[in-house]
Amino acid sequence: MLYDTNLSDEEIIEKVISNDQEFYAVIIERYQKKLLRYASNLIKDEEKAIDAVQESFIKAFINLKGFDTKKKFSSWIYRIVHNESINIVKKHYKEISLPEGIDFKSEENIEAEFEQKELAGEIEKCLGEMPLLYSEPIELYYIESKSYQEISDILKIPIGTVATRISRAKILIKKLCKKN
Repeated sequence: MLYDTNLSDEEIIEKVISNDQEFYAVIIERYQKKLLRYASNLIKDEEKAIDAVQESFIKAFINLKGFDTKKKFSSWIYRIVHNESINIVKKHYKEISLPEGIDFKSEENIEAEFEQKELAGEIEKCLGEMPLLYSEPIELYYIESKSYQEISDILKIPIGTVATRISRAKILIKKLCKKN
């Protein structure tokens, strides 16, 4: 069966809720790779990340009637993946603490470094060394291209906190990358 993939996420969800549950496959196709990348960066274990994403799609499907189609579906599904991933991290790993000697006084701007493709691998490695508190918002902003408002919705924190964490994460990632 062919589906109109030009519909917005919210329009597809309305169709799934009303009469065509198989249309949910379009949502899975749109989000599977993005959500897997997001969960993998949170969990640091691809198999567990795959489980988290699959479980998230199932939970989202079961709870679709509770989704407000006036809001962004992407923020809602990212939030579900966030919760699943955090539950896995809490279940399987100890909390990561900040490395000693990290100083947040610098106001240096490292945005230009993120735009350079040759640094992508190194940055991803450095992201893996950062505490989740800082790696998650910076990943959502730079890798997943989410707005501060969307990040605020996904992480359930104020926009000002999002800005602060991204700012601190930029400083921390620069220090970690220089160290490596």
